[in-house]
Amino acid sequence: SAFRLALIQLHVSAVKADNLQRACGLVREASAKGAKLVALPECFNSPYGTQYFKEYAEKIPGESTQKLSEVAKECSIYLIGGSIPEEDGGKLYNTCTVFGPDGALLAKHRKVHLFDINVPGKIQFKESETLSPGNSFSMFDTPYCKVGLGICYDMRFAEMAQIYGQKGCQLLIYPGAFNMTTGPAHWELLQRGRAVDNQLYVATVSPARDEKASYVAWGHSTVVNPWGEVIAKAGAEETVVYTDIDLKKLAEIRQQIPILSQKRCDLYGVEMKK
Repeated sequence: SAFRLALIQLHVSAVKADNLQRACGLVREASAKGAKLVALPECFNSPYGTQYFKEYAEKIPGESTQKLSEVAKECSIYLIGGSIPEEDGGKLYNTCTVFGPDGALLAKHRKVHLFDINVPGKIQFKESETLSPGNSFSMFDTPYCKVGLGICYDMRFAEMAQIYGQKGCQLLIYPGAFNMTTGPAHWELLQRGRAVDNQLYVATVSPARDEKASYVAWGHSTVVNPWGEVIAKAGAEETVVYTDIDLKKLAEIRQQIPILSQKRCDLYGVEMKK
């Protein structure tokens, strides 16, 4: 009832081929250390920023996802491919693909909530200048548990996590790139909130911090258990974080504090519309 998860906090450069090569190398390393599920960060093949999305965008399937499919098959693992800028029908999306141990595409999640924020004097960012939002939930099954996907800003929306919980997900994975303003304030807090509210595991995967980039990521890829405890956490540098996801512990916590069966569905509800 336990399996090993690896989060690859990749240093992302401006050279796509280098990013792909290093990502695949670290995936192989993680699999050699027994990881069954391996996750890459948001925007792992390209610098993060509205000015880069169009230049680096690819079709799916395309060069980056082909490499992910091949390395998932070679290592016989489940690979959560962080996210890449995707071009489809003249629109751009921030998209996460998931590949199974046979190299097949299991899920494709387009970031649902676009990151449009303005914190005066600190940070202003508008993904909607270039990106279109996805319109669906994304889940996939593994022999270990069902997994729900979100990308970065999606983590702020508690309803999305709640629906994944209702649908039987026991692990939520959010590739994300919080920044130096929102990272220290909310990155860990949001993960712990999603985990304890829904009594499931939450993992986030950030790029490594690059002080010279136009958008500086917070880093600190993290895993939180259903009790709300941080059980693994990176610093700011490139690294691979390993942790064992124990589904027996999840079942025990749900038994001890049975909030899921004690919800007052006669008074309130969160529903999936499509």
